[in-house]
Amino acid sequence: MATINRIGVIGCGQMGGGIAQVAAQSGYQVTMFDVSGSQLEKAMTGMEKSLTKLSEKGKLKGTVAEVIKRVRPVSQIEELGNCDFVIEAASENRELKLKLFGDLDRIVPKGAILCTNTSSISITEIARQTSRAEKVAGMHFMNPVPLMSLVEGIRGLATSNETFKIVREVAESMGKVFIEAKDAPGFVVNRVLLPFINEAFFALQEGLASPKDIDQAIRLGLNHPMGPFELADYVGLDVCLSVMEILHRDLGDSKYRPAPLLRKYVEAGWFGKKTGRGVYVY
Repeated sequence: MATINRIGVIGCGQMGGGIAQVAAQSGYQVTMFDVSGSQLEKAMTGMEKSLTKLSEKGKLKGTVAEVIKRVRPVSQIEELGNCDFVIEAASENRELKLKLFGDLDRIVPKGAILCTNTSSISITEIARQTSRAEKVAGMHFMNPVPLMSLVEGIRGLATSNETFKIVREVAESMGKVFIEAKDAPGFVVNRVLLPFINEAFFALQEGLASPKDIDQAIRLGLNHPMGPFELADYVGLDVCLSVMEILHRDLGDSKYRPAPLLRKYVEAGWFGKKTGRGVYVY
């Protein structure tokens, strides 16, 4: 593998903080960027708690302090300028991601690889914002990153074989199972998962059963660890709606039409666990 020592992570929410953690656990020096200083502090505190739990279970190589020491939180994107490899995990907002990749192309060395953790946006379009489309790829982690083993790798139209090989090797060095998906809306996981969650909202809207009973039916009837509403609240209803809108727009099939009830919850600001209320109240 090409020498990758310094990994930059953009965004330090659930996904970005988790990616920074597993990168640091794997021995990389990590620069974690977010515009919010308070969010950076929250991410570092959450990381320490997560690492402590892993250590108590005997699942952490080295000490918590050693891993934390490899993470440098920064609030200026220019601080990513010495990174060999950058993973963008900002909000699932197309305009924001496109701007970030234009900025990254200007800031990081020309030989550096740029990846996005987008769950639904075109890798090819993101790569077009740079002068190094051959060095841009999708690297979609699952939530929560420290516990979930899958990474979806996605090539843009111009992604080189060499770049994709390095992306795979970086994911595997973090202990992840890497699968390759085409650059199509939703890739594999969200192409299947989000219509499933969306259909649960249609069922609730039609009064088929209560949220609790729908979740229990799926857990016990399909042997899923979580019901669709439990999972949606964990992912964020705003994220679910955003992905469904992208699937509907880009694939042009009415089966991807977002459920009106899902849209109404988002309009109310009921995004799930992160706001204290979604389908359920927390």
